[in-house]
Amino acid sequence: MRITVFRRLMAEEFGAARSETLAKDHVLSGLGGRTVDEALEAGVPAKEIWQQVCAEFEVPAERR
Repeated sequence: MRITVFRRLMAEEFGAARSETLAKDHVLSGLGGRTVDEALEAGVPAKEIWQQVCAEFEVPAERR
């Protein structure tokens, strides 16, 4: 998954402003205690990050 697709999915699910805040501030234990932005910078695949976000925020399967 490309980062642009990941960012679009985040915005569609959470809204543009909230998705940016979540990516910058919310620490996910499934990402080793990193934020989305930190995980992306560390080279974690966007698809893996999206799966962790979906699990953390209980995104319904049809939108994953």
